[in-house]
Amino acid sequence: MKRLIKLLIILVFIGGIGYGVYFVYNNTSWLTFNIPDEEIDKNNQNPVVENGRNFYDLKARELIVPEKFRVGVLSENRILYLPEGFEISVFAAGLDEPRFFDFDDNNVMYVADKGSGKLIAIADADNDGVGDEIVTLDNGLRVVHSVDWLAGDLYVGEENQISVYRSYGQNYYNPKETLISGLPTGGSHSTRTVVIGPDEKIYVSIGSSCNDCEETDQRRAAIVRYNLDGTGEEIFASGLRNSVGLSFQGNNLWAVDNGRDFLGDDLPPDEVNLIQSGNHYGWPYCYGQDTADPGFIDRADYCQNDVIPSAYEIKAHSAPLGLTFVPEASEEPLVNFPNELADNFLIALHGSWNRTIPTGYKIVRIDPEANNGQIFNFITGWLDSNGDVWGRPVGVGFDNNNIMFISDDKAGVIYRVTYKDT
Repeated sequence: MKRLIKLLIILVFIGGIGYGVYFVYNNTSWLTFNIPDEEIDKNNQNPVVENGRNFYDLKARELIVPEKFRVGVLSENRILYLPEGFEISVFAAGLDEPRFFDFDDNNVMYVADKGSGKLIAIADADNDGVGDEIVTLDNGLRVVHSVDWLAGDLYVGEENQISVYRSYGQNYYNPKETLISGLPTGGSHSTRTVVIGPDEKIYVSIGSSCNDCEETDQRRAAIVRYNLDGTGEEIFASGLRNSVGLSFQGNNLWAVDNGRDFLGDDLPPDEVNLIQSGNHYGWPYCYGQDTADPGFIDRADYCQNDVIPSAYEIKAHSAPLGLTFVPEASEEPLVNFPNELADNFLIALHGSWNRTIPTGYKIVRIDPEANNGQIFNFITGWLDSNGDVWGRPVGVGFDNNNIMFISDDKAGVIYRVTYKDT
């Protein structure tokens, strides 16, 4: 018996060493210390581009923090970097992992506060640029992550279901009505993004259950479409490991996608994809421009012939989450935002964990009409000059006045970004 116990102890010890070696080899984030200044600058600044007013040159700006919010992470002055003419301030603070948000016709903000399990509303009745009292509409929600407001109704995504709160007066909502239940749960990715399309269909993004495997439930690693009443389930697009951010530009659905881990610091790239019905976007067999995953080399032909390549690539492990578009200029100039940036992509990069030199923790911009899809930094500094991370952007969007907002689930903050033409 004693020999058996000794043998078990030896096996556990050897197994522990083996796991430790595996962890150290694959999880490089533990090496993140004494980050070279040039690497931080590279993450937070853009290459110099001599082209007049181009919004590439980022200037240091002190985050404007109302006195009532000067506690915790906001108790000290914080510096962020933005293009000329932009300012950033705290709209709301003291939240617990705020994720995605949306606005109703009265410009009331609705936020999925994942950490607290609450659905909250924040108004700015006096239009002073600071949120009023935070109102809880519902609580006890399961991994609540996303909201989408349409015609008086508020759609909410939890891990296991999609619900709707139907309005019966200004800022008042009926108890939730479950539209879609039984969504797959567990595994690696628990957030569910819900977006109502211009076709008045419900689009739900469901991440994979694993890092790199073949799913048995076709709804995982996919975008699933439903009728507005929750019926008519269909797989709209697949091969999307974790497409947290969804956004329509006109009739086109775009999505960001988080690539797999454990292929080193620089592979695979995260992606931006134009999503079309019936298409497969690669995971787990391939990534990026149809590159076969090392675990599925036998599917190389499939990757070349049957998979839709990414439209844009983002540095590996950046963790793109929020995705939106600068409002269209149409016939009138934009208000509260520069006209030159109309229709640009804005993407919130939550930041890396599986990378020796950290990347992300910022808002980036893509101009689809220029620079061959090059990705430029737009707002940075949550990875500060000391190499410390004090905030992680999640959601990015605009209110009815074209004012930009950003949620931060590490600092527990909603930021408000304004512009004045200089």
